[in-house]
Amino acid sequence: MKEWRDDLAKKMDEHLQRLEQLHLAEYLAYAQDRRRLIRNHFLGGLARGAGMAVGFTILGAILVIFLRHLAEQNLPLIGDFLAQIVTVVQRRLE
Repeated sequence: MKEWRDDLAKKMDEHLQRLEQLHLAEYLAYAQDRRRLIRNHFLGGLARGAGMAVGFTILGAILVIFLRHLAEQNLPLIGDFLAQIVTVVQRRLE
């Protein structure tokens, strides 16, 4: 019977340590502070938006370079089409 109690006490101690590692009290304090929560989510959204803008710009530049390279190879049908696309994109960039 004593072994059973010791095992139960060990398991309870393990569970309590895991709960303490979760920092549940700090999380609840964070979740209840609406200003801090809104500020953090707003800043996170700004960072994601800026990251997407930079990423799309880089991908667009790589695509234009790739299309320009294909247009320079003078492929029969694709070359003319790509040359028109590159020209339109370059006009938009200026």
